[in-house]
Amino acid sequence: MNNEPLANALRPMKLKDVIGQSHLIGKDKILTNIVKNKKLFSMILYGPPGIGKTSIANAITEELGVKHRFLNAVVNNKKDFEIVFEETKIYGNIVLVVDEIHRLNKDKQDLLLPMLENGLITLIGLTTANPYHKINPAIRSRCQIFELYILSKEEIEKGIKKACNKLEGINIDNDAIKLISTMSNGDFRFALNLLEVAYYSTSDKHVSVDVIKNINSKASNSMDEDETGHYDVLSAFQKSIRGSDVNAALHYLARLISSGDLDSIYRRMSVIAYEDIGLANPSMGPKVDSCVNACERLGLPEARIPLSCMVIDLCLAPKSNSAVCAIDLAIKDIEDGNIGKVPSHVNAQAFGYLYPHDYPNSYVIQQYLPDNLKNRVYYKPKNNKYEKVLAMTLENIEKIKNKKR
Repeated sequence: MNNEPLANALRPMKLKDVIGQSHLIGKDKILTNIVKNKKLFSMILYGPPGIGKTSIANAITEELGVKHRFLNAVVNNKKDFEIVFEETKIYGNIVLVVDEIHRLNKDKQDLLLPMLENGLITLIGLTTANPYHKINPAIRSRCQIFELYILSKEEIEKGIKKACNKLEGINIDNDAIKLISTMSNGDFRFALNLLEVAYYSTSDKHVSVDVIKNINSKASNSMDEDETGHYDVLSAFQKSIRGSDVNAALHYLARLISSGDLDSIYRRMSVIAYEDIGLANPSMGPKVDSCVNACERLGLPEARIPLSCMVIDLCLAPKSNSAVCAIDLAIKDIEDGNIGKVPSHVNAQAFGYLYPHDYPNSYVIQQYLPDNLKNRVYYKPKNNKYEKVLAMTLENIEKIKNKKR
């Protein structure tokens, strides 16, 4: 009896057989050209489960015909990594594919980094986590980072039809293909597993909508009715919090939780804490971090509880975008060429610099901005409790300046 999952049996041996990811694969696309030019670089592939990370890594190594090893950062221990590194002494460069690379502990990182540095290992890291947040910067800086996208319904349907060629005698309705695609929420592995179970659960190999529903009655997630739906829900989630609509925010949170996309929820809450609430309640940023840590420890379904608490708190918190407006004004000056020379008393040599702590209230009047920007005002406080205190401080500073003029 062959128990190999259909998803493994269909693992592509060439990049052209990979489903989706057309921004990276295809004529004149980066990964296709890398393989065509037979020059492989260390890289990290990241994105949600079941969208082709392992398939791409497998296709690249097979098509190039290079010596390679697959390891998992969690399952494989330090000794397993050491064995691969010993192999490099015999064979030279080895391509090491590491799944869940964001879970790589310090001992394994310490082994890997010098091998990356001297070129004995070419790394292909796979992760569902955002590498800019979760992966050691020393490893990240040695890799090109490629984001993979959730597959569209059309791409899933194309993949299902292709998979049916591997299932002898299958008779599948178009409506069943569409239902599997909808239920998969962009996860091709899920789609293949459901197709395979449906195929073997019938006596006549006829896969219909009823067969699919009998196996998995999960309601299709409305946020994935098209490939942009997921981002529409994320956008509505953020805008509902910004608009202080608790019920709408909880509705969209529930839809995101049902999809299992916790990382997107974390990112949106983090940016909301600083972009939309900002200086009206500066404690929200650290509170979001604490919430994320709690969710990571708990996992679903319990993670829904701290998420609900945090979203309600974010909704009902006072709002201020003054910090965003301030930095955007400053950046616009830079983009417009309004830069100017750093005053000599505050540059690296600091000739004539007045040390504020040597003066009453740790404040002394001196110019910090370049001459052409010395009167520029970027930060304009909003009228909320916390920023009223900041506004009073600014007013007091201006009063001291005016007395000296």
